Amino acid sequence: MAAPNPFDQQRPIPGVKRILLVGSGKGGVGKSTVSSNLAIALSQQGLKTGLLDADIYGPSLPRIFGVLNQKPDATPDNRLLPIVRHGVKLMSLGFMVEEGQAVVWRGPMLFKAMNQFLFDVVWADEGDELDVLVVDMPPGTGDVQLTLAQKVPVSGGVIVSTPQNLSLVDAKKAADMFERVSTPVLGLVKNMAYLEQNGEKIKLFPDGQFDQMLGDSSKVEVTELPFYPQMAQAAEVGVPLLVSDENHPANAIFSGLASQLKKDLEL
Repeated sequence: MAAPNPFDQQRPIPGVKRILLVGSGKGGVGKSTVSSNLAIALSQQGLKTGLLDADIYGPSLPRIFGVLNQKPDATPDNRLLPIVRHGVKLMSLGFMVEEGQAVVWRGPMLFKAMNQFLFDVVWADEGDELDVLVVDMPPGTGDVQLTLAQKVPVSGGVIVSTPQNLSLVDAKKAADMFERVSTPVLGLVKNMAYLEQNGEKIKLFPDGQFDQMLGDSSKVEVTELPFYPQMAQAAEVGVPLLVSDENHPANAIFSGLASQLKKDLEL
């Protein structure tokens, strides 16, 4: 008798049309900052947008959105209500624990938390669907990624990497993971591609073999995002760059990526 297919257990999140994963395979490449600004850009495109911080061991969205030490309210039946900032519905374990507190959990606790964030959060009001739920994935290709793929139907993924091969080799693993769980790669973000100073593009990292490293995924449109010191500063003070400076060049880059994803997700 054949073993049951775990992907047959998938069920949609009530009130959520599309689920978009943002992964990297490696930490420290700016994935959470990209996820946050991308979610805002999707909202600015007229989409009802949610952002789930699935990085259980290192949640950063409370700081990026300036909602540290805020706790989500709950409904009478103990469902969590997202915290809303800049038109985006937010949920993170960082709302439940102190910022400097380590989360020392084994698999069962992690699975329980992910299940609660997916199905016990009021992502959409009654009769009012959420167009897209962006999921800021943890680094790597482990339990959280597999759990998400098995529990809910994912519409697509975006991979974030810095330009050098040291980062790209892990981005390749993220692309391979998406392929294994039948999740199409809809976009690649080459983050911190260069620093522009006095009209000169200064490479912060050596150029890796982006196309060769990512194989078939290199056919997907690549969004090149320069290193903007203002983006890091905006995340530190809790007001994402797309909100704090509407005229910043990053707005056009994220707007273009959001437009592409809106089309790819058929929204």
